[in-house]
Amino acid sequence: MTQQGERWAADQVLALAPDAASRKAGSKLGTAGPWSEAGCSDEGTVWGLCKGSGSKPYQTVVDLAGAEGPAYKCSCPSRKFPCKHALGLLLLWTGGDGAVPRAEPPEFADQWLATRRGRAERKKQEASSGSGSASADPEAARRRAERRAERISAGATELEQRLADLLRGGLAGAEASGHELWEETAARMVDAQAPGLAARARELGSIPSSGPGWPVRLLEECALLHLLDQGWLRREQLPDALAATVRSRTGLPASPEGPAVRDQWLVLAQYDTADARLTTRRIWLYGAGSDRTALLLSYGAAGRAPELALPVGLALETEVSPYPGAGQFRSALGERFSPPATTETRPPGVDTARAAARYGEALRDDPWLDSVPVTLDRVIPVQDGDGWQLADADGDTALPLSAVARNRPGLWRLVALSGGAPVTVFGECGHRGFTPLTAWPAEPGAAVPLC
Repeated sequence: MTQQGERWAADQVLALAPDAASRKAGSKLGTAGPWSEAGCSDEGTVWGLCKGSGSKPYQTVVDLAGAEGPAYKCSCPSRKFPCKHALGLLLLWTGGDGAVPRAEPPEFADQWLATRRGRAERKKQEASSGSGSASADPEAARRRAERRAERISAGATELEQRLADLLRGGLAGAEASGHELWEETAARMVDAQAPGLAARARELGSIPSSGPGWPVRLLEECALLHLLDQGWLRREQLPDALAATVRSRTGLPASPEGPAVRDQWLVLAQYDTADARLTTRRIWLYGAGSDRTALLLSYGAAGRAPELALPVGLALETEVSPYPGAGQFRSALGERFSPPATTETRPPGVDTARAAARYGEALRDDPWLDSVPVTLDRVIPVQDGDGWQLADADGDTALPLSAVARNRPGLWRLVALSGGAPVTVFGECGHRGFTPLTAWPAEPGAAVPLC
C-alpha cells in the first residue's frame, strides 16, 4: 500500500517527462486551480479532471502500480506519454496537502483500470500456460534457429577475413578508409542477423577519428571482436554460461530464466542513449534483501521515449528474473506487489580500489563487458589536471571520471552536493573510467540523479 507519507517527490515526477517542454507545461498544472474531483487510492491510482480549452474537462488517470512502470490515460489529444495533464496531476498529488484525497475511483478511472488489469491477467495466464506461437510449433522454431545460426556463422567467418585483411595491410590504412568500409561491414552483419557483431563493426569505423592513441584502441577493439567471432564459431565447446554470454553479445534474443527474485528493489539510476534508429533506456535496481544489482532495458523508436519509467530514489516490491549468461546483470521486471514509493534506503558502498578490482573480476566471465555497476562510499570529487576523479576520503586511491561524465552537467551537481565532503556515488566502473549516475549526501537525504 502507498501511504500518504510515501508520496513521490516533485523531481521524481518530473523525471517521467518525455522532454523539457512537457516538464515545463506539467509544472504549470501542478496546482489545485485547474483540477476538480481529484483523488487517489491505496492501490496506487491517481485521477482528476483538468480544465482545458474546451467545454469538457480532460479526464486524467495514472496507474502507479503498472507492471511496466507508471501508466497513463488522458482524454486530451496529446501524443506524449505522459502528457502534461498526467504530470500536473502527479505533481498535485506529491504535495500531500489534501488536494488529492483518498477516495473511490470514478467510473472513467475504474473502467480503464479494469481493462488494464484484465489484459495483464491474460498475459500472465498465457505465460504460465506456455501458449503462443513459439511453443505452438517447436520443430519450426528449431529450424528457424538453425538457419539463423548458419547465417551468423557465415557472417562471423566473413568478419574474421576482414579483420585479417585490416591487420595484414596495417592499421594506418584504417584512417584513410573512413567509415565507409565498416558501415558496409556492419550492413553485412545485419544481413547475417547478427546485430551485436554489426554494432561492434560500426564502432571500429569511428575509432580512427577519436583522437591521439587511436591505433592502440583500434587494435584492442579488433582483438575483442575477433574473440567474439571465435567464441561464436566455437560456442559448442564453451561452458554453458559463457556460451549464453556469447549468444547475447552476438545479438541473439534471449528470455529470462532461473527463479524470480522477489525483493524490495531500489531504483538506483535511469538514463537514455539514442542513435538514429533506437532509444535505449537503462534502469539500474538494487535488491535490499538479496544484495543483488539488476539492469532493466527498455526501447523506443528513434525520437520517442521508452514506456518503462522508474524515477530514481523510489523503491518497489516486485519480482525480477535474470537473463542467462555469465556475469550478466540484465533482468526482466515481473509481478509487482506494491506501487513505487519513496525510501531513504541506499546500497552499501566500497572504496575505489575494490571497485576497480570488481570490474577486473567481472571480465573473467564477460571479456566484452564495458563496465560494472558499483556504489562508492565516502568519496570526494576532485580535479586532476584537465580531468576529474573520485578520491577515497579515508585512503590514497582514486578513480578517474570517464569522458562521458566530464561532459555532463551532472558533474557539477555532484561537486555542489559534495562541497568538499564525502558522498556516496552509484555509477558504472569500466576501462574508460567511472561514470557517476546517482549520489547521496553524507547525511541522510534523497538520491540526486546525475544523468
